[in-house]
Amino acid sequence: MGSDAVMRSEEETERLGASLAATLSSDDVVYLRGDLGAGKTALARGVARGLGAPARLVASPTFALLHEYSGENGEVVLRHLDLYRLADDPRELAVLGLPDSTRGAPVCVEWPGEAIRLLLPPTVEIALETLADDARRIRVARLGGLRTPE
Repeated sequence: MGSDAVMRSEEETERLGASLAATLSSDDVVYLRGDLGAGKTALARGVARGLGAPARLVASPTFALLHEYSGENGEVVLRHLDLYRLADDPRELAVLGLPDSTRGAPVCVEWPGEAIRLLLPPTVEIALETLADDARRIRVARLGGLRTPE
C-alpha cells in the first residue's frame, strides 16, 4: 500500500503525521527519509500529536539520538530516533539498546541507514522531497507485517 501527497506548509505536514498516527500500532517502525529541512521532524511531531503527546515538546533528537514522548497517562506513545550523527554501524546502534529500548510504542526513525534494518526493520517508509515554494511531496509506503527483530 502506498500514497503520495503534496504538502504546502509545515502545518499540513503535521496534520498528515497526525492522520498517519491513527494507522500505527505499537509495533510499527516508520522510516523518515529526506534531505535536511524536508519536514521529517514536522511529520514526527504530527505523529506524536496524533498519539496524544504534546506536539510542542517534539524536536529533532539529533544530539540526544532518542526522544520518548508520553501521553496524558504518562505512558510512552512514541519513540523518535535521529541517526544522522551515527555511522551506519550496528555496534553504534547497539549502544542505544535497540531493539529492546523501542518496544511497546511506535518508532519514527530519521536518517535510517542500512544497519538499522537489522535491528528495527521498517513497517512504514516515508520519503519527503522538497519542491518549489516550500512544498513537499510525501510518499508513504506501508511495507506490511510487524517488526520481528532478534
